[in-house]
Amino acid sequence: MIMRFFQIRIKPDALLAYRKFYDEKVIPEFQKMEGCLYASLIQSSHHKDECISMTLWQSPDHAQAYEKSDIYQKLLEAERKYLADSSEWKVELSKEMKLEYKPIPEEPTIKAYSVEGQTDAKGTVQEIRPMHLRIVSVKIQPGKIDEFRRLYSEEILPTLRTVKGCRYAYLTESEKEKDEFISVTLWDSKQDAENYEQGGIYQQLLEKAKHTFSDLYQWKMGLQKQTGGKAATSEDLTVDHYNIVTGRSFK
Repeated sequence: MIMRFFQIRIKPDALLAYRKFYDEKVIPEFQKMEGCLYASLIQSSHHKDECISMTLWQSPDHAQAYEKSDIYQKLLEAERKYLADSSEWKVELSKEMKLEYKPIPEEPTIKAYSVEGQTDAKGTVQEIRPMHLRIVSVKIQPGKIDEFRRLYSEEILPTLRTVKGCRYAYLTESEKEKDEFISVTLWDSKQDAENYEQGGIYQQLLEKAKHTFSDLYQWKMGLQKQTGGKAATSEDLTVDHYNIVTGRSFK
């Protein structure tokens, strides 16, 4: 199974219109596509203009067939009017020999992940209703990928089944970066997810798995212990929160 993320930035005054577009135009097209199991629009809790179309597919071939289809191109063109301009600008010399500043259109970011492990903690993904989604991304040392998979299957998933409000959990592996993993969990509410993070269980699981994290992350942790300060690297474990705006299961 493949989990696909289509990440975009929406104009602040177009968020409601884009949700209507996703409900009435995008979801029905996904429902027609062979191999599409689930589609949802999620919105960042911290950056309200950041949205992700999250879909589940039976196989990589099904997801790739969609990306190569006329339907994908038609939807992409139709939604451009909702997309925010980039904060980046380019300078051009016009035909009249004047310098012109033009915004660079913000292009969607597409990532695909194969589903390594999953659990329906207290329900199933077919139960589509307002929920909260939590994404934890991390890079793993090449020699410890199997160890990390085992820990997630034997330690993390069984623990998540016992946590109040956790409905579903996936471990996904990047199709392009084989050391990049994402844990995706669905919660009854943002409060349940935050209680999990702040209640001590999350830190206990982090301690069990952190020896498998990238060498750069290990170096950062060691540096922070020595100096007592904070350091940031490009391979930090990151935690993002999203609200599920709308969604539908097709199987």
